[in-house]
Amino acid sequence: MAEKEQRMMNARLQFITHYTDQYSYLDSVRLALEGGCRWIQLRMKDATADEIIRTGLEAADLCHSYGATFLIDDHVELVGRIHADGVHLGKNDMPIAEARHLLGDDCIIGGTANTIDDVRAHYRSGADYIGCGPFRYTTTKKNLSPILGLEGYAGIVRHMQQESINLPIVAIGGITNADIPALMQTGISGIALSGSILRANNPVEEMQSVCRELKMNN
Repeated sequence: MAEKEQRMMNARLQFITHYTDQYSYLDSVRLALEGGCRWIQLRMKDATADEIIRTGLEAADLCHSYGATFLIDDHVELVGRIHADGVHLGKNDMPIAEARHLLGDDCIIGGTANTIDDVRAHYRSGADYIGCGPFRYTTTKKNLSPILGLEGYAGIVRHMQQESINLPIVAIGGITNADIPALMQTGISGIALSGSILRANNPVEEMQSVCRELKMNN
C-alpha cells in the first residue's frame, strides 16, 4: 500500500486543534493522540507564521511518533517546513487545484464543503477528502455556513453516490460523542472533533470513548 493511502486510512476520526484557558494547542494534540486519534489538523487561525511553524514542528514530531497523520489548516506554504502530511483548505483559502499543483500528488489535500456543489468542485479539483459541515452551531469557527443536520448529510451522500463521487466525507461542526451513531447512518465516512474533546472533564477518556463508538482499533 502506498504511503499516502496508509495515511488516509486514519481519516475516519479527525481532531482539529483548539486551545482553552487550560490547554495549549500542543496540549490538545497530545491529548487527542493519547486518546487514540490518529489524524490531527493544526488549526491556528489567529497565529503568526512563526508561531505556527514553532508549534507545527513539535506537533509533527508528536503525531509521527504515534503513527498519526498530520495536516495543517490553510497554510500551503508551510506544509514542507513543518513536515506536514497535507493541508486542509477552507472555502476562502487557496483553490485546491492550485495547491495540488504546488504540493504534488503525494500530499493529502482536503477541502471544506457545505453543499453538493462544493463537493463536486473539490472532486474535480483533486481533493483527497471532504470536510463537510457544519452539523450544528459551533463556537470554534467564525462565519459559519448554513447548518446541515442529519438530513443535509444524507442528501449530500445520496448525490455523491448517484454521481459516482468516491471521496471520504467527514462531518464537522459541533459534533459530540452522542451524535455519532445517527451521523454514521447518513453514509458519511467519518467525523471531525475539536471543542467537545477539550471541554470534557477528561479529554483523553472522551477521545477513547469516541474511538470505541467509531470502532477504531488504535
